[in-house]
Amino acid sequence: MRKACLALLLAASVTPAFAQDKTFDLKISHWVPASHPLQKSLEDWAAAVEKDSGGTIKGKVFPAQQLGKAFDHYDMARDGIADVTYVNPGYQPGRFPIVGAGELPFLISDAKGGSMGLDAWYRKYAEKEMKDVKYCLAFVHSPSSFHSKTKKIVMPEDVKGMKIRPAHATMANFVTSLGGTNVQSSAPEVRDIIERGVADGVTFPWGSLVLFGIDKVTRYDMEAPLYTTTFVFVINKDKYNAMSDKQKAAIDKNCSVEMAGVVGEHWGKFEDAGIDKVKAESGHEVYKLTPEQTAAWKKAAEPLVKTWAEGAKKAGADPDAALADLKASLKKYNALAE
Repeated sequence: MRKACLALLLAASVTPAFAQDKTFDLKISHWVPASHPLQKSLEDWAAAVEKDSGGTIKGKVFPAQQLGKAFDHYDMARDGIADVTYVNPGYQPGRFPIVGAGELPFLISDAKGGSMGLDAWYRKYAEKEMKDVKYCLAFVHSPSSFHSKTKKIVMPEDVKGMKIRPAHATMANFVTSLGGTNVQSSAPEVRDIIERGVADGVTFPWGSLVLFGIDKVTRYDMEAPLYTTTFVFVINKDKYNAMSDKQKAAIDKNCSVEMAGVVGEHWGKFEDAGIDKVKAESGHEVYKLTPEQTAAWKKAAEPLVKTWAEGAKKAGADPDAALADLKASLKKYNALAE
């Protein structure tokens, strides 16, 4: 009898830790083409979670707005239409004011370090600002700028009278302050609105400019670190809460500052490679700004900090302390713009 008990105990000790866990199949949604580097990043993320969960959490990636429109991805995660989604918070002006600090011009210099610095900083704010979902991580693409069809944009006053599709709420405010008009659209629609003359230009990163075919309808390209765009991965709360502690640990391990850097670096390399591709194309004028021109842009962008601060304050944050903390975090990860 004793031998039988020992055998049972031994069998229990070698049973896989996840044997009793329910299996989850996660629907992972994004809105860019499957050829975009984000597709592989999400596939790699899902594979890492599957491995760390002992195979009990699997994921399938649905690209190109298959499960819903780009603007709806936060609510899709909240409502369980998808389990994990890729969100551009700036697509909904005023809804996520605090994370918008990452959109401020001339702040972030590098995709990998910028992603890690932003994510490490935002974690304490995400629980309140994105309380409808389980926050996973935040990241940015490489710094980018204006691309236009009708006019070379060199100085801030050149934007006056132009119709620009902005990357997010902060750039929309910038365009308005400079006398331009904003044209709202998701990234997959940008080529069409420029081709039809609905917009004259766009703020867009370089590799994606080529991927979405926008380079075919633009001519003038400013090579300056004018802005970055903040993105987040978020998870349906009910799905996360239904998991075992071990499964939650597998998710949490891959919702980290380090993973934010991995995603940011992968995307950043893709965007950076786009600069040479555009330069090699006929019909494009890629130009840099002089120190004097850069100073003029920085001066013109100063009111955006005040606007962000007002929104952050309404959301319950101390804007001065928050921005100082973000700059310190970016500096720690060598991604604070000079």
